Amino acid sequence: MSMGSFSKKQWLVLSILMLVNFVNYVDRQIIFSLFPSIRRDFHLSFAQLGYLATAFTVVLSVSSFPLGMLADRFSRRWVISGGVLFWSAATFFSGLAGSFRSLLTARAFLGVGEAAYTPAGAAVLSATFPQEMRARVQGAFDMGMFAGGAVGIALGGLVAQWFGWRTAFFLVGVPGFLLGLCAMKLPEAPRVVSSEKAPLKEILRVPAFWALLLSGWFGSFAGYSYVAWGPELVQEYKGFTSGQAGVALGAMVVLGGVCGIATGAYLSDRLARVRAWGRAIVVPIGFLVSAPFLYAALHTGSKMHFLAFFGVGAFFMSWYHGPLTATIHDLVPARGHATALGFYYLFVNLFSMALAPLVIGRAADRYGLIRALHIPLICQLLGVLLFVVVIQCIRSHGLRHPVLARHWQEEETMLLSPQSLQA
Repeated sequence: MSMGSFSKKQWLVLSILMLVNFVNYVDRQIIFSLFPSIRRDFHLSFAQLGYLATAFTVVLSVSSFPLGMLADRFSRRWVISGGVLFWSAATFFSGLAGSFRSLLTARAFLGVGEAAYTPAGAAVLSATFPQEMRARVQGAFDMGMFAGGAVGIALGGLVAQWFGWRTAFFLVGVPGFLLGLCAMKLPEAPRVVSSEKAPLKEILRVPAFWALLLSGWFGSFAGYSYVAWGPELVQEYKGFTSGQAGVALGAMVVLGGVCGIATGAYLSDRLARVRAWGRAIVVPIGFLVSAPFLYAALHTGSKMHFLAFFGVGAFFMSWYHGPLTATIHDLVPARGHATALGFYYLFVNLFSMALAPLVIGRAADRYGLIRALHIPLICQLLGVLLFVVVIQCIRSHGLRHPVLARHWQEEETMLLSPQSLQA
């Protein structure tokens, strides 16, 4: 089946969810371009700015699991629609904030709305498209994420320069209300009673999975630090105006991120055919190669050199997205994929991405932002070492660790059953 043979229903689902994901990341990322303006208006420290990102991430992390359960037990389209409307209202009210505390509250509520959408949207996609198309469909869906993140950074900088930071929140909040109503046109996906799951306590006994968790912690800390503090860096230290900063960083996110993810995924699939650990080795290579370019970007005094170094660094840094998720799938039987990925994202969001803006903000208050951004560079290198441990674990035990042998065997038995062969 090709994308050209999609039914009207499938195109409707993909189009609506791509647009929702686009607006999702516009609303999520726009605040980073507004950091300098918000800091001046409310007379904030870097650490207080960090709390704005941390509050959102913490609420997003702790809300995703219960709201995902609600989507499975109630109506997925109602949960998606309600989530979009809720986060759009939170974005709009961010522009009305009269104090730092009220802005912090609005950004935290944004996390509730986005937590409602993410698991329900993934479930609708999986139920609407055949298994052999899911990777391509997910790739198209993720395009909305990168495009939205780039537009959020660019639009925030431009609007803040000409109309003020409050107008930026009003502008991006309104489309979400329309999309929330459009989400009611999504079809209701049937509930499927799944087979026995691979318990989390067994998955956590796989050494490679633990090393991957820790490596992902350091990599996510680094990546989110650059996204959160990039606009502040280029405006306060590199001589960019608010509008220039938004457009320049937005372009780098799109070019470096999209091309990097595509390259990393292609290389990992090719290398996986040669060695069991071939897919995993792409991650530490990307982290290692990007570090000197990002270091050079921090310390150059030229705008053009900064953009070149930062763009190349972002390209190599983003290699890890596809290979890391695919490595989790390689290490865990299919019946445990959702559990393993769910735990990974909970761990990374709550204990890494929620901390990154705050830690860098506190360090920037004390040592300056450029010196503070050496912390994510160190985290990248620690991520390299820990993913080398992942590779060593795979070389020692293979992709199928003995602790999960029962689940691998049962999965093979099901695939070889007469019913499966007839299907």
